[in-house]
Amino acid sequence: MRRVIAFALLACSPGAHVPTRERGACFDEQIKIDRFCIDKYEAYVVELDAHGDERAHSPYDVVDGLRVRAKVAAGVVPQAYISQVQAREACKNAGKRLCKADEYIRACRGTKPTDLYPYGGMQYRAGVCNEGKGSFVAAAFGADFMKRTYAEFNDPKLNQMGGGLAKTGAFQKCVSPDGAFDMVGNLHEWTDGADQYGHTGFRGGWYGDAEKNGPGCFYVTTVHEPTYHDYSTGFRCCADAE
Repeated sequence: MRRVIAFALLACSPGAHVPTRERGACFDEQIKIDRFCIDKYEAYVVELDAHGDERAHSPYDVVDGLRVRAKVAAGVVPQAYISQVQAREACKNAGKRLCKADEYIRACRGTKPTDLYPYGGMQYRAGVCNEGKGSFVAAAFGADFMKRTYAEFNDPKLNQMGGGLAKTGAFQKCVSPDGAFDMVGNLHEWTDGADQYGHTGFRGGWYGDAEKNGPGCFYVTTVHEPTYHDYSTGFRCCADAE
């Protein structure tokens, strides 16, 4: 299948620099929660050349061997195919950092101890977030995962198949009490550090599933090494507010 490259050309002007902010404030497209800031949307990335100038990068391609910077906007295809190591560097190049596990949970569920989902409550609601659609690897290459290769899990066509990955903010009801979108479903999101239960890895589920490894905001996958990536792994950035 011929690969289709269709992505937004955003913030890719020569000489672009890391955005600045006032002391104690958040970056544009971030939300302030307690003492940290979190991006409203899952990140996309741009490539950086030797001079620090930006050029567009397809969100359907891996970032292996590239220097990239995290960007955030509504209505764009977020970057998958990215490892924790690469996501951490992309946030750093934007003057931010990866979110801590407990920050992710707090931003996803709000302050009510009974809420497990960004839309509130303990009850799962089908269709509110972009999830529950199953494995697109199985749909594309067959259901026998023991025969699948790492390259197939990173095939650009997977996130271009209909009904899968959505643009940021497309599921308008999948929003946290503080205004962060897609914290459940769409893409797994890498975080730094362990939560209160000692779990580290990527969180929130993805468009294939956001329930099997924990409910809603507590979904976490812990079996992969920090250098792992596939078509389901994405991220967003945080920053200290003070």
